[in-house]
Amino acid sequence: MSGKLIDLTKDNFKETIKTGTVLVDFWAPWCPPCRMQTPILETLAGEMTGVVFGKVNVDDNPEVAAQFNIASIPTLIVFKDGKPAKKFVGLTQANELKGALA
Repeated sequence: MSGKLIDLTKDNFKETIKTGTVLVDFWAPWCPPCRMQTPILETLAGEMTGVVFGKVNVDDNPEVAAQFNIASIPTLIVFKDGKPAKKFVGLTQANELKGALA
């Protein structure tokens, strides 16, 4: 089962992360590890209820990436009620992410 990843921009980012648990993937289309990360996130999004999964294209939204000092991609940040709770840099497997989202 595959779930939906929300495209996040400077216009909807703050509102999306404001409440609950949200995993945000900072990525770019030219990045091979980023493309490998997407199916892992889609699978998790289909399995985990109560967690929002979003993606920020760093090329299209550099101001959002800069706000969180994104230097390498993919970088995944778990937000809990609007605050960063956990950060993963590089391709991250589902079991690592599940632990941070529980």
